[in-house]
Amino acid sequence: MARTDYYQDPDAPTPNSLVVAVSVYVTNESGEILLIRRVDNDLYSIPGGGQEPGETLSQTAVRETKEETGIDIRVTGLVGLYSDPAHIIAYTDGEVRQEFSICFRAVATGGRLETSSESKEVGWSTPGDIEQLTMHHHPPAHRARS
Repeated sequence: MARTDYYQDPDAPTPNSLVVAVSVYVTNESGEILLIRRVDNDLYSIPGGGQEPGETLSQTAVRETKEETGIDIRVTGLVGLYSDPAHIIAYTDGEVRQEFSICFRAVATGGRLETSSESKEVGWSTPGDIEQLTMHHHPPAHRARS
């Protein structure tokens, strides 16, 4: 399923859902940052996704990181809370969402890099390398969360 992100776009569709989501700023022992290249929009991002019923937010962070990257993590803190009604995400299945995103800080504890149905590339990047990657250009862009 593809997605289109709108930011401060007067032609953006009206949201029909509000989703609680997490993103996870994961570092390894070398200080590198875990990134994925998303299947749905072909952009690089930190791992993350929507909370499922019965999960705590930190459980969502652990699950989403493992699903998208193959990496096990330990949540160590909170980067911030992000909510911007000017950022609309439209999916090809008809869902048009506004997200409330909680960004966690975490460290890698195990696992091995693996792609998934949501990630076409997975890898570790230095903070300097991130500047060269194609990511969302609007706040709260993933670059701003580090």
